[in-house]
Amino acid sequence: MKHKAQILDKEGIRRALTRIAHEIIERNKGTDGLALIGIRRRGVPLAERLAAKIREIEGSNVPVGTLDITLYRDDLTTMDQQPLVHRTEVSFPVSDKKIVLVDDVIYTGRTIRAALDAIMDLGRPRVIQLAVLIDRGHRELPIRADYVGKNVPTSRREVVAVRLQETDGEERVLILEKD
Repeated sequence: MKHKAQILDKEGIRRALTRIAHEIIERNKGTDGLALIGIRRRGVPLAERLAAKIREIEGSNVPVGTLDITLYRDDLTTMDQQPLVHRTEVSFPVSDKKIVLVDDVIYTGRTIRAALDAIMDLGRPRVIQLAVLIDRGHRELPIRADYVGKNVPTSRREVVAVRLQETDGEERVLILEKD
């Protein structure tokens, strides 16, 4: 992969998450009944950061869960090796909650479809909204994000690489090009 461009730095990520937190609070008229669920891997620290921003703004704690979608993927049978399954950790009831599903990048929409199936196995939320740091287009399913940090038009030869301190030891979003 060849480095093509940096589209967000540490401050850009912080600003995008602050804006998304404000939008979540505004759309939901506060935090009553609100919960965040991050999709493993990078959606989890993003959900935790959003919960911290919401606490900073509103002064109330919003529960955060972790969702592993491995067994819900539609490409599971095409994987060469045994998938590594992690635990889903949602310590609150999802039924009748306003759930904000959080991920780093939305691309085809297939990851989000799998996450919706996984959440519905946990209960019946009042509403499910989607927050993503990057929307790169190229949807294959009729799924869209409610909250977007940055829209980045890309080609199919490009890869959007989100790097977070918690998972990668650095803070930035890059566009890489396949050789």
